[in-house]
Amino acid sequence: MEKMEKSYSCIREMLEEQEEKRLSPYAALSKNTAGRDYPEEKCDIRPEYQRDRDRILHCKAFRRMKHKTQVFLAPEGDHYRTRLTHTLEVAQIARTISKALFLNEDLTEAIALGHDLGHTPFGHSGEDVLNRLCKGGFDHSEQSVRIVEVLEKDGKGLNLTKEVRDGILNHQSSGHPKTLEGQVVRLSDKIAYLNHDVDDAIRGGLLEEKDIPEEYTRVLGYNVHDRLNSLIHDVIRNSTGKDHIEMSPDYEKAMFGLRAWMFRHVYTGGKAKAEEGKAKKMIELLFQYYMEHPDGMPEEYTRLIDTGTDQERAVCDYISGMTDNYAIEKFEELFVPMGWHVR
Repeated sequence: MEKMEKSYSCIREMLEEQEEKRLSPYAALSKNTAGRDYPEEKCDIRPEYQRDRDRILHCKAFRRMKHKTQVFLAPEGDHYRTRLTHTLEVAQIARTISKALFLNEDLTEAIALGHDLGHTPFGHSGEDVLNRLCKGGFDHSEQSVRIVEVLEKDGKGLNLTKEVRDGILNHQSSGHPKTLEGQVVRLSDKIAYLNHDVDDAIRGGLLEEKDIPEEYTRVLGYNVHDRLNSLIHDVIRNSTGKDHIEMSPDYEKAMFGLRAWMFRHVYTGGKAKAEEGKAKKMIELLFQYYMEHPDGMPEEYTRLIDTGTDQERAVCDYISGMTDNYAIEKFEELFVPMGWHVR
């Protein structure tokens, strides 16, 4: 029994030693993390980035993504992506790339699973409204970090490592992640949403495969599966043995060209976006209501105001954390007259 306990007490150290022997010299090693804001006793089994991955997976904000719009508002059908399924696809792509490049898969997965925690209901339309209404602005990347630092666990936060938070904060195009794992997630996010949005648009009858310009399909592939496969291979092929993550110029040009084409033909118009104006107006009215009636928010958000958080920020915290259905429910409760009867 004593020998078994000694063996178990060394599992984390054994895993850290395996990382050092197996991973690329450019990988982020768990034992070399810059640490957490609040020091904690290390886990006897899990390295630090695996521990972060688990904390994100079990947090409330992660579960709420199941009922948040990815791109297509209120689609009729069970097979369209949500913010959660998008996140899982990003994690799968990012882990595939990281594994092939001998990077730290735990760090990669933690960043991928946490990168969209701060997204609003109704996708980017909700984000646009809050960014316009809040004097300090609103950005879902910053909100994702705020969730893991401040809002989760009744205001205690998840106390994640600095590398994970850096990757979450810098996952958008304008970001510059400090780790290669963060750079992998940054590209994987684009690869994932571009391909699954094409897939959902085809499923919804918004476009056909033959509508996609030849200049993009000739490089990337003539169906969703082939494009996904070719982009992943291109990233691996062009990043192997390097201290940064990149794509070949031809693939990068084709991918961003297809992305711009999708913005013109799918993201900013058509029947899939027809309800967006209503969603924006709903978010705006909810914001105005809670600015006038902050006591209408749950206690965890009024406590933020009581302890010094600007009211606009606390209202953004509450609204951005709503699922699509919950936002509709609160709107109906506050603004839609209900029938009554005499008992």
